[in-house]
Formats: sequence, structure tokens, C-alpha cells
Amino acid sequence: MTEPRERISVINSGSTGGLSSWRSQTGSVELGNMGNVDDDHTGGETHLAADPQKTGFFARGREWEARTDIHQYTEAEKQLLQKFDSFDYLPPHSTAYKVWLREQPQRFDWDRWVMMGMIGFCTGMVGFVLHQLIDIISETKWDKVRDFIAEGDIVDAWGYALWYSVLFALLSTILVVVFRPAAAGSGIPELIGFLNGTSVAAIFNIKTMVVKFISCAFAVASGLPVGPEGPMIHLGALVGAGLSQFRSSTLGFSTPFFTRFRNSEDRRNFISAGAGAGISSAFGAPVGGLLFAMEEVSSFWNLKLGWQTFFCTMVSAFTTDLFNSCFDKFVPVNTFGQFFSTKYILFDVQLGIPINLLLFIPAIIIGVFGGLLGALFTFVNVKISRARRSVHGKFSRRWAKMVVRMVEPVIIMIITTSVVILLPNAFSCTHYECGLPEGYKCVDHHCSLSNGSDISPRCIDSYPHSPRINQSESPARLEHYLCPRGVVYEFTGNGSTRYFSNDTYSQVATLMFGTGEQTVRHLFSRSTHLEFTAGPLITVLVTYFTLACWAAGSAISSGLVVPMLLIGALYGRVIGYAMVRLFGIFPLGSYWAWIDPGALALIGAASFFGGVSRLTMSLTVIMIEITNDVQFLLPIMVGVMCAKWTGDYLTHPLYHALLELKCIPFLDEEPVIVHAADVSSHSGSHSHGKGGPSNLELYQAKHAMSSPCVTLCAHEKVGQLARMLLFLHHGGFPVVRSVNGKQLYCGLITRQQLQIIISHGEQIFQREDELPQISFEDYLEKEPRSVDVPFEKMSINRQTSSMAGITRLSQYADEERYDSLYVDLMPYINQSQPSVPANFSLHRTYIIFRTLGLRHMPVVDFENKVVGIITRKDLMGFALEERIAYHRRGRSADRHPGASPRLDGSSLGASSSITSTLSDASRTSELITDGTDGQYHLLTES
Repeated sequence: MTEPRERISVINSGSTGGLSSWRSQTGSVELGNMGNVDDDHTGGETHLAADPQKTGFFARGREWEARTDIHQYTEAEKQLLQKFDSFDYLPPHSTAYKVWLREQPQRFDWDRWVMMGMIGFCTGMVGFVLHQLIDIISETKWDKVRDFIAEGDIVDAWGYALWYSVLFALLSTILVVVFRPAAAGSGIPELIGFLNGTSVAAIFNIKTMVVKFISCAFAVASGLPVGPEGPMIHLGALVGAGLSQFRSSTLGFSTPFFTRFRNSEDRRNFISAGAGAGISSAFGAPVGGLLFAMEEVSSFWNLKLGWQTFFCTMVSAFTTDLFNSCFDKFVPVNTFGQFFSTKYILFDVQLGIPINLLLFIPAIIIGVFGGLLGALFTFVNVKISRARRSVHGKFSRRWAKMVVRMVEPVIIMIITTSVVILLPNAFSCTHYECGLPEGYKCVDHHCSLSNGSDISPRCIDSYPHSPRINQSESPARLEHYLCPRGVVYEFTGNGSTRYFSNDTYSQVATLMFGTGEQTVRHLFSRSTHLEFTAGPLITVLVTYFTLACWAAGSAISSGLVVPMLLIGALYGRVIGYAMVRLFGIFPLGSYWAWIDPGALALIGAASFFGGVSRLTMSLTVIMIEITNDVQFLLPIMVGVMCAKWTGDYLTHPLYHALLELKCIPFLDEEPVIVHAADVSSHSGSHSHGKGGPSNLELYQAKHAMSSPCVTLCAHEKVGQLARMLLFLHHGGFPVVRSVNGKQLYCGLITRQQLQIIISHGEQIFQREDELPQISFEDYLEKEPRSVDVPFEKMSINRQTSSMAGITRLSQYADEERYDSLYVDLMPYINQSQPSVPANFSLHRTYIIFRTLGLRHMPVVDFENKVVGIITRKDLMGFALEERIAYHRRGRSADRHPGASPRLDGSSLGASSSITSTLSDASRTSELITDGTDGQYHLLTES
């Protein structure tokens, strides 16, 4: 029996113009992703036209929004949101895929473990080289600056630091702005969006990797208030994305190795593992890297992937530690294979302090404070990003925008360098003061033995070469700045040698000279109760908080992890110092020994990190791994949870807020739909009343679907397909088969697949009498062992942007002979595309859609006829809120297909007919489009 070949079913579809408008376009159009955004957007710089809708500075649902609040997009942002394409987690279960699958060798997964090991090794090497390069550039600057300061020449020190820092900051931003805007920022929001199922342009490209690596090294080493850990996550994901495919379209090569990993599922899994390996290499935290990949970046996870990612992160940490053991700033050292804790533990805490039940009181206070400051950081950072976007939008010329983007990091660098070099002048010098061992006492800064013998005019020294008296953990370097240098006294008695000094140092210079990691080590140091006082700590906190907020999001490759740890450690240390002033210094082993500013700084760092990112499990494990202080596990957990609860009440997590800022579609675990008093999708206004959360179990799939939609048959005319691809921007099309005169659902085919199939031209076109005379059921029973368009040509890689593709489609649409030629779509239909009944629970629809990582989900009636379709953007919080509110007002959000006129073949014949027909429809109805993923949906006004 021959499958009936009816015309394309187009029901009330909108148009963006006629064929002539396509021909008149001068820009390139990407056939595989008609609405994709440019590199400027991917790099975090989105230029939106001014939206007429006015929003207050603290408008609820914008930057200031609880974790359960639905983010409210402006109309301009919704248009940008539609431009993102998405993809399925699993490859399409088509005949072409099964043919390709049979050709792949069966290796029982040993090659998958090999690939994980290779990704871990390469990521570890990238991390090693990156940190060595940062250390070289940074130390070169600070060594020279210290020489100038030692000579008392503060002006020359400032001038040298300024030009040196500005040079590297300028090189960092030039690389990003000119060569690869997608390399800007940390890349974590884009990575999260991609692993959630959204296609983000240029984030996994060899050019992006090279630019990101160099730009990150230059930006961090220059002294900007940024860190390398965020970019390392993206770099690890880049290694996973590229190495697993063993081919590169940019470099123009493809190897015959590991070809079975060239599908969307495996590629995404390797990217997740690479992200975890990036954390592992950056922090030396393999378990934390595994948990970070599972908790934050990955939307799809299973136990097997967890084992393999654990192996990958282990290899990454081992590789970085191994090379760190034998090289110091690329200079070989004779310690190969010796993993010193000072090298492989980032912020090694060597002095353990027993925790006390009372410690949980300041831990809770610090946690709440971390949540408040973390929410403030997120709010200010997003506000600055919107202001930056507004400034860039004032420039119409591309070169002017590029110049503005490059100038901003330079301005930040000038301010930062000036503050770092000159601010210490505003504070007086500080004498060394430390806790005393038993038998010593100090009165008016005069130290002596208990028997009254004079020892020194000052307290116990934290001199770099002296033994650590009283197990103190004074850092190896306290900055003298312009402070007078003292003398060191040596006293030998009771079988031991003690060192004392009247030396002085600058607290602010100690906190601000060097890299952020060095400062965090100072703040985490134990038994250094009086090393930093409240004034310098608060001053540096305010300064660094402001500069870090500003620098994050500028046109450089940078991260926020180290700045977050530093800011949190600063206010944690302030609280610790206040407690020392209130209650005093207590010796180790005493009941009150936990009152230590360094210990509370550790809790503060974890709480601020948690208040910004809202991470819990992975953050706790990372903090333990980077400090080696397992005794503080419980206080850290308490601080992190309190920070998360507090922050969730005020703002979205930073990375999710940036996803919303960049208008990258993202499906959370489950949205909480809150009904506003008046939600209007037509006016774009959103007025939040006293509506409460709605249980999605009370609604059905039909309340969220776009209806009606465009359907195809297994055999379609070339001319009609070409016109459909030209005039409709749908991302996928349900395929139907005729059974007793009813069009029943049997699968789905995507726009990208249709474009690639039709691009093969005459070699696959057939006349009607050449088409296979077989029903769809019989075809599935006797599937062919070969196909005209192999699966590897339709997997992952998209067709390049070119006017040649548009010209080809225009030719097929214009010439009548293509209306007598057909394309057989049977081998390319996804036979396992899930669908749901129209009355299916909306809550369970959401779970199925997100769990399976779908791009489209057709909705069918009780007879299995297609009545609508659900896409990613239909299930986003704001869209669900609008559609459910629309339904609650007594108006159905869907339209029955029978109520809409069908565009028959004649109306799809000539371009003029299509143009006039769709123009007439657009004049009488409101067109709502769900972008490249969705279906055009007409709400006819009565």
C-alpha cells in the first residue's frame, strides 16, 4: 500500500515577507539556525533597542526577584529570546541513525573511559600552563614594584605598575573584542544553557579556546579583580567538546577515530565531564569538580556518567599536581612526584582548630550576611551589565562599540592599580603582634619571659625565616610598603630558639599586593588574630566588592570564584576580629580557641560564594578540598545553607540571573508559577498582585501548547518544502500518516534535517512513480540498510551561513518542475519522538520534557491526531505564567485545528500567493511566534 502523499498542512502560519524580501537581504542567513544570535551576544554583550516598557530600579521580577519569582522579560528581550535555537539530548531515532549505529564498533565502553582520561589529562595540562603563566606575569610586575617602593619611590612604582597592568589588560580585551567575543566572561552561563539544551553560537570553537586562555592569563595577571577558575571550567568543557569528536571544522580536518561519539548525547556528556575537570584542575578538588558538574552545569545526569566524570576529574587533578611538582614558573625543580601540600592544596590550612557548639552562632550570622551581600552583588552586577548594554546601544557604528568595550577594562585597570598602589598611604603602619607561647608576656608592646628577663621591644615575630612560634600561621610575606623596617632578635633558652622583632608592615598593601589567591591565603591564616584590623579590612572589602562587580561582565575572559572567596573572607575576618576585641585571644586547646579570625574568614568565604552561586554540596566539598580543614565541615555547611536560604529570598543565583540577562532559554528543575493579578502578553505589562503559586498538576498539556501547527507527510514535494523553509521558521515538524482518512502522528523531523536533506539536490529527488510503494508500518518492519543522506552529515554540525542556500531554496520554490519532484522523508523521521495527549498533566509534561532533554513535544488527541506542539520556550516560567493566566481568565490558549482555515496547495504555489495570504492573515490576527523551536500561533481577535 502506498503512503498517501498529501500536501503540507499549514494552518494559520505567519510570514516575515515574500520571496523577494529574502532575495534582497544583504546579510548572511544561517540555514541551520535562522534566528541565531551573533558573537556579540554570545560574549555577554547584547544590544537591545530601548523598550517602551518602564521598569523601576527595584522592580520585582527583574534583578530583584526571589528564587521562586518568574523572571519578567521585556518585549525586546522576548524577541531576542526567540532567536536561540535548541537541540535534543538524544540523537533522533531514525533509520539513518540506526544505519550509522550498526556501523560503529562495539567496544564495551573501554574507549569511553580512555576518552575521559584524555580529557582529564589535557584539561589538567591547560590548568597547569595557565597558572604558571599567570604567576610569571604577576610576579614580574610585583617584584619590580616592591623594588621601587623599597627605595621610597612611590611615583615610579605607580607608573610602572600602571603601564604594565594596562598593557596586559588591553591585550586581554583586544583579543576578546576583535577576535572572539564569545570568549568574554567566565562562559559558565553559556555552558549551563548549552547543557540545558540551548544552542549558543561559537562557545565550543578552537578560536574561542585560544582567545579565552590567553585573555584569561593576561587579565588575571594584570591585577584586575578577577580569577581564572571560571574560565577554567569553560576551557575544560571546550577540551571535552573538541577532543571527543576528533575533528574540527575550523581547522578543516576529520579523523576516523572515536566516530561513535559524534552524537549529541555523548558530546554533551563529555562536555559535562570537561567542566568538572576544569574545576578539579583549578582548585585541586576532584570530588568538588564532580559535584559541581552534577549540581550546577549539567541538566542530565546518571550514575554511569558520574563514575566516568569522577575518573576524568581525578586524572585532571593528578596531571596538574604532577607537573606542579616538577616546575616552578616553567623552571624545572628537583621535586618530581612530591606533592607538597603548599602546592596541591590551594589554601592549605595547617593549623586545625576544634569546633565548638558556640561556633554555629557566628556561622549562622556569617551565613545570613553572606546571603545578603551575595544578593547585593548579583543585583549590582546585573544592573551594571544593563547599564553597559545601554551605553553600547548609544553607538551605531560597530567600530565605536568595539572601542567602548575595549576602553572599559582599561579604565577599571587604571582605577584598580591606582587604588592598590596609593591607598595604603592612607593607613598607618602596624607592628608585628601575635599570640605568645607559655612563659612569655607583653606589657605595652614590651615582651619578656615570666621571670622578667627582657627579650625584645615587640611581640613574637612572623619573620619569614623564623620558626612558627605557638604554631602560628603567619603568611610568608607581609608587605612593608613604606613602613620602617625593624630588627630581629634571637633568644635561645629552654632548649629552643625564639625570634622577636619590632618590624612594621602595611595591612592594606598586604591585602592588595599580589594575586587574589595570595590574599585569600593571608585571610585564612590561623593564630594571626591581630594581623588585620577592622579599618583596613572594611576599606578593602568595599573597594574590592565595587571593582569586582564592575569588572565582571566586561570584555575580558575572567571568572568570579577567587573574588567571591576574597570578599567573603574579608567580612568573615571582620566579624572574627570584632569577636577577638570583645572576648580576647585564647590559647590553642582552650574552650574558646575557635574565636579565630582566620577560621571565621573560611566560613565567610564559603557563605559569600554560596550567597552568589547558591551552590551547596559541591561548594562545601570544594572548600574542604582547597583548605584541607575537614574539622570545619559542619560550620561551613551551616554557613552555606543560611547564605543560600537568605539569597534565594532576594535574587536568583548569579549564573541564572546572567542567563536571563543574556536571554538564553533555560528550563529549571520545576518552575513555580505565580498568578499575577493582571498578566497581559499583548501589552507586555506585568502587574504582580496577590496571586499564589499554582500547582501544574491542575493544568493540562493543551494549556501550554502552541496550536495549530505545521505537519508533513512522509513524501513531500520539493517545491512545497522549499517554500515552507523560506517562509516558516519552525524548528520542527510533526510527521503524519493517513489511516482511514485520518492524519495520525508517527514521528518528527527537524528543520535542520530538512535543510540538509534538500541541499543534496537532484540526486535524492524522485518522481511520484519512483517513490517506495509501502506503508509506514511495513517500512519500519523492513528498514533499509543504507540511506541517501548519512546520519553523520546531520548530527551536531550545522550548515554554514550563506546566500547560496537561500538562492537554492528560492530556485526550488519558483520553478514549477520541483512541484512534481518529491523527497522521501521516511529514513530521517524520528520514530521515537515522545508525544503526550492534550489532557496530559502539565506538571508531568514538564518533567518528561526536561528529563529527556527534548526540543519538541507534539500534543495529540485521543485519536493520535496532532493538535499542537510544545517547545522549550513554551515551558519557560514567564510563558507558562501568561498562558495559565490567560486560561484562568476564561479564554482557551489553544485553538482547535478545525476552527482555522487550511492553506491548500494553491496558496503555497507561487510566492506572491503566499505573501498575500499570510499578509492578510497578519492584518486580522496577532502573530505569536516561539522562535526557531516553535510554531507560529495565531490568536484571532474577535
